Amino acid sequence: MAPYVTNLEGSVFGLTGLPEVVKGALFARYSRSPKGLRRLLVDEFIDPDVSAASGGRAGEARAEALFDRVLAEYGDDSVAQLGGAHIAVEGASNLLTKVLQWGRLASYLEQSTRYIRFTDRPGGEYRYHRPQEVMADPAAAEAYVRTLDGAFEVYGRLIPLLIAHFDRAVPPDPDTPPEARARAIGARALDALRGLLPAATTANVGIFASGQAYEALLLRLMAHPLPEARRCGEAMLIELRKVIPAFLTRVDREDRGVAQAAYLRNTAEATAGVAREAWGEGVEGPDGPAVRLVDFDPDGEARVVAHALWPDSGRSLPEVMRAARAMVGEERARVLEVYAGSRGDRRHRPGRALEATTYAFEVVCDYGAYRDLQRHRLLSLQAQPLTPRLGYDLPDEVGEAGGADEYARSQQACVALHDALAGDHPAEAAYAVTLAHRVRFTMVMNAREAMHVAELRSQPQGHASYRWVAQEIHRQIAEVAGHGAIAATMSFVDRSEPGAGRMAAERRAEARRSGRVNGHRSNGGAGR
Repeated sequence: MAPYVTNLEGSVFGLTGLPEVVKGALFARYSRSPKGLRRLLVDEFIDPDVSAASGGRAGEARAEALFDRVLAEYGDDSVAQLGGAHIAVEGASNLLTKVLQWGRLASYLEQSTRYIRFTDRPGGEYRYHRPQEVMADPAAAEAYVRTLDGAFEVYGRLIPLLIAHFDRAVPPDPDTPPEARARAIGARALDALRGLLPAATTANVGIFASGQAYEALLLRLMAHPLPEARRCGEAMLIELRKVIPAFLTRVDREDRGVAQAAYLRNTAEATAGVAREAWGEGVEGPDGPAVRLVDFDPDGEARVVAHALWPDSGRSLPEVMRAARAMVGEERARVLEVYAGSRGDRRHRPGRALEATTYAFEVVCDYGAYRDLQRHRLLSLQAQPLTPRLGYDLPDEVGEAGGADEYARSQQACVALHDALAGDHPAEAAYAVTLAHRVRFTMVMNAREAMHVAELRSQPQGHASYRWVAQEIHRQIAEVAGHGAIAATMSFVDRSEPGAGRMAAERRAEARRSGRVNGHRSNGGAGR
């Protein structure tokens, strides 16, 4: 047993060196047995003839048999939550990355447009997705490659122009090492220019998820109208079955996963048809970015106060709710001030009482900002299709640096490509839409998640476009009658100028690097 558990005696221990299917099946048995986990491991899974030292996969056959019986035959979805896998998806378009990151119960990491320059040409080609359906059409392929190559070329030409602009605009600081200042200026230049990148721009995505979350992801990919998404799902299923095969037995069964994917696809198409019957095909929207609080609880503050006081009240929730509603504003504000306490930083968040009220925001902002805001999974987010019809944003810094005309010409060329593709290749037309173009989406979240979004995304080292969205979310909550005390708990919403925050972040990073180097030099690597 020793190779498979972190200790042999304690009441708290971890599992090591076991296949995912064994860990999942072991915990499944754990829930229905009076035995301890180590006893179950010995009695039901470890083969005494297979040693860990020999590389044997302890208990795998027995675990797979259990999964066949429990998961495939009886559909106990909780069992599918007990094992997971890491998957890397490389060269995914920015359209595909949003599909991959849609699920709530998973962890994702994606390459950043802030720290990576998309000016290199691996294999002689810029880093954007070339859809098979477009590449098979000679006229469309020629226009697609010419236009997107042009967008990347403009992006590359404007980087030194923006770096020089920020170098002039940001005065040297004696407390900031030159390397940190250069990185901060470079990041601001890439931030300002990422709007030139088309949605076809590729990125690498890392995913860690349970078997259940992967099953949901694969079904979503199978049902998606984008061929790239469907092909990615086929490839992921092949690779996941090399790691957690028992968790994915239902995905391509005609009566299970295939039928469920068809249900998702058919209901999405039918609902879109109803919407088109009502409003037609056009896209209408504001002339620029917009954040609107479109729905909220009028008595949200009283709800939060009641849920804050109820656990220690010894009374029923309706009784505490009546008392909270009877309080004057100052009394409720005092309760929420005590409940929030003295927050040392934005990671010190009050408890779940803030989840008792919700807000619905409709947002129109550039697709680049949407990419970052979409990653907040503890909320309900829906987006309309990406098109160029809502216009695009031109960062002020690009105009100040003298790059506005070239920026605009590149955007216009991408719009023309989108419109040319839309007839014969409607699913692929969105690849031509740039990160500067606006998209409309909704965010429905409780007050605790609104605190997280507003505080995290308003930090001065963040991108200006999503900082503005986060600041507007907080401002509009604060201005709603009866919600000011809730907004006051969000004390780490930042409205400072972005340059100082970026420089401070790079100074801290440089200090950490310097500390590691100095520690290594002074004590033979023992320093941390």
